[in-house]
Amino acid sequence: MKPYTNRVIEIIKGIPEGYVMTYGQIAQQAGSPRGARQVVRILHALSGIHNLPWHRVVNAKGEIAIKDEEARMMQILYLDSEGVELNREGRIDLDRYRHIPMIEEI
Repeated sequence: MKPYTNRVIEIIKGIPEGYVMTYGQIAQQAGSPRGARQVVRILHALSGIHNLPWHRVVNAKGEIAIKDEEARMMQILYLDSEGVELNREGRIDLDRYRHIPMIEEI
């Protein structure tokens, strides 16, 4: 596995319960500020294998990016069970729920 992929996996595993990170934020932390789409691909391909908390990753607006209605509802349920609230527009308040890893965690 490539070092970037490993880094993305470790960052996602490090998102604590009750918090989220954005695809772009993860990409930047992993060393590729323009690699948000790669983060999407890694999540899609490796979430099950690595038991990643995929539901804690959202887009830059704090929205759930999944189009599949069943998977979208599962993400909402998982986030709700962790205390992460979506507003009426379906957005998560990133100022409140965004996880910002400390340098030691990266």
